[in-house]
Amino acid sequence: RRVLLLGEGNFSFAAALCGAPGTHVVATCYESEEEAAGRGGAARSIRRLRDSGAEVVFSVDCAKLKEYFSPGEREFDRIYFNFPHCGRKAGVVKNRELLACFFHSCPEVLAEQGEVHVALCNGQGGTPADQPRREWHNSWQIVAVAAGAGFILSDVHPFQAETIHGYKCTGYRSQDKSFCVEGALNHIFTRSTPPPCSTPVSCKMKLGSQKVSFQVPQVLVDKINRGFLEVNSSHPVRTIKEKLSAGLSQAFPLHNISSCLPLLHQGHPDGVCHSNLFWITPSPGEAPSTEETPQGLADTVWFSHFGQGTDRNVQEGCPIPKQFHLRPSLLPHAQAIIQKGAFSPGTLHVLSGPVFRRCRITPHSMPVFHEMLVVLTVSRGTESSCVQMLVDNIKATTSSLHQAVPGIKSSISLQEAASFGTELNDFAAFECQLGEIQHFICVGTDPDPSGSCVGVIRTAPDELKSSELVVVSASLNLDLLAMLLCGISDWRMLWTSDRRFLQQFPEGELRLFKSFSLYPPSYVHDVSFWVPGGEEFDEVAFHTLARRVSGEMVVSIQLRDSFQQPGTGRRSLCYRVTFQSCDRALGCREAAEMQLRFREEIQQHLGVTLR
Repeated sequence: RRVLLLGEGNFSFAAALCGAPGTHVVATCYESEEEAAGRGGAARSIRRLRDSGAEVVFSVDCAKLKEYFSPGEREFDRIYFNFPHCGRKAGVVKNRELLACFFHSCPEVLAEQGEVHVALCNGQGGTPADQPRREWHNSWQIVAVAAGAGFILSDVHPFQAETIHGYKCTGYRSQDKSFCVEGALNHIFTRSTPPPCSTPVSCKMKLGSQKVSFQVPQVLVDKINRGFLEVNSSHPVRTIKEKLSAGLSQAFPLHNISSCLPLLHQGHPDGVCHSNLFWITPSPGEAPSTEETPQGLADTVWFSHFGQGTDRNVQEGCPIPKQFHLRPSLLPHAQAIIQKGAFSPGTLHVLSGPVFRRCRITPHSMPVFHEMLVVLTVSRGTESSCVQMLVDNIKATTSSLHQAVPGIKSSISLQEAASFGTELNDFAAFECQLGEIQHFICVGTDPDPSGSCVGVIRTAPDELKSSELVVVSASLNLDLLAMLLCGISDWRMLWTSDRRFLQQFPEGELRLFKSFSLYPPSYVHDVSFWVPGGEEFDEVAFHTLARRVSGEMVVSIQLRDSFQQPGTGRRSLCYRVTFQSCDRALGCREAAEMQLRFREEIQQHLGVTLR
């Protein structure tokens, strides 16, 4: 591998690396050869480097790296910059600028999977790994600075100078003097994935005999056709679904309903809030060719990317009800099958697939997730014992999954809806809109042992014409289960396109997730506006616009202030919007641009007056 070292003082660090097998070292410093050789021990280290075949280059500016290497010599696997400093008594602002110029120069000479190692003295980095931690404004803010150049902090560990044979730090205030490296940290940065695709996506589908097309809502463009549940997927969502199915099959005859379930539902479901649905305006679509049409599917879907200037068929945030909406649940599909009499009594039928719900922004609130719906028809009078058997089986399977993930302490419980004492999360609150619930299935983990609702159980005798049978159904949020069982703190990580996520989950295995983006920077902006008097403000639409404009980079929206103007009846609202990514680099300039676009969008789509 090719290793580039920058800002070497006496070249003792480079000399310690040059003997490593399979490593070609290129050691550089900012000073001329004459200036560098005057430092204690530098001449000896330089001779050792050259004798071992390493390259030594002088007068190298870390902000202009590509100028010193020809195109064929720029693919470095690792870049080291130990204790960078502008020299003399330069303050934190000057050193931040130095780091910013360095990080912007790195992509031009770094291999695609390469790493950038930056060692800083204790406290300089400004991350929680520093002990003690400096105030943010008094640190070098290294993670935010690197994010501006497209890098994320993937690891941080102590810089153990005593383990580096022959190493001696030097350069205190540009002099041949050592400095304290006790508590110093080595920060390891990697390239971030590029922003998700923002090209509009067209969905063509067959609804019965009618062929229609519509534009996928922008917030779902990178989530609509990911195939997490497909046979060749190693995603933890599929692993959990398969393990649960295998466990349930031990207690019940099991039938997987594998036919393609419609993406669109027609009309307005009773009891469901209008703003929680993704409303769609389909338009007549061209008939797909014979070769494209899968056989035996009632509803067929094709996806394609729009070109520039394509008419939009989706109007997000529009208060006028539309004829169709993206399915918010698989329950209507099960009900339709039951009413046709296609369910075998005593057999557990399993439906699974993504469902779509507009919701507020929180780490556990998902505009799309994978639902697993299990439905059982049983003889009247036996439903209580069947529910208990179903829950016991889900408990046992979930417990075995949890035991396979060391480091996670979890417990699963069944709580009656009438006595449920925990505040409902967004998943459970929406399920309550779909119909009466008998029990909530909760998974508790540290530090929240009280539990988060991951599923609901219903009994519905009215769905069957037969007075002898009762329908028992259990709806499970597979994404929430994956988060709780694998220690994933943010739902957005499940949808990342970064290959490092799935690399942690070999097919059929669940493991404790280790984030590859540590201490991601956050940027706080406030927005204030007037709402016309007498009008209700649609917070869900407000949050949905934030999701769309930022590409899911908003992690929190909090109401900070509200007051009503006497006389006019107008209301003033002030919200605090926090931008933060869980998986890719987000710089302060990019976040500020998102905030400006957000202000424009809420004024245009929500009819508010900015303050």
